[in-house]
Amino acid sequence: MSRTAEIRLTVDLDEQNVPAQILWDASEAKDSGPKSCRSMMLSLWDGERKTIAAIDLWVKEMTIDDMNLFFYQQIHQMADTYQRATQNTVLAKSIHEFGERFGGSAGLESNGSANGARQKKPLIDLVSLAENNQSGSAE
Repeated sequence: MSRTAEIRLTVDLDEQNVPAQILWDASEAKDSGPKSCRSMMLSLWDGERKTIAAIDLWVKEMTIDDMNLFFYQQIHQMADTYQRATQNTVLAKSIHEFGERFGGSAGLESNGSANGARQKKPLIDLVSLAENNQSGSAE
């Protein structure tokens, strides 16, 4: 039996059409109700046209430091997704190495994964951050 899952995005815009707030909700999320975020990247693959449609948004309060960290984590997430989808460890490792170079150039502290030896400990603990955001103790 098939089922449908839904992901909803709500973007509140200011007078200049700049995102003031981004909310997301998923029908299969553990917690009910919309959750706030400061930045998002959505890429949709059009297999017929062999191209992507992309929506990249961030709220005006998003700092450059947060954007650097967001991109750093996004690059590593893409490498992990690529690895799972293709089983190509060589290219996945190359993407991770690029992520570390990016992080270094952006002034982020290394998580020790230079030279391709990724440690299990991420730059920041994303699980704890998500738990803190759900309890309202971190932003």
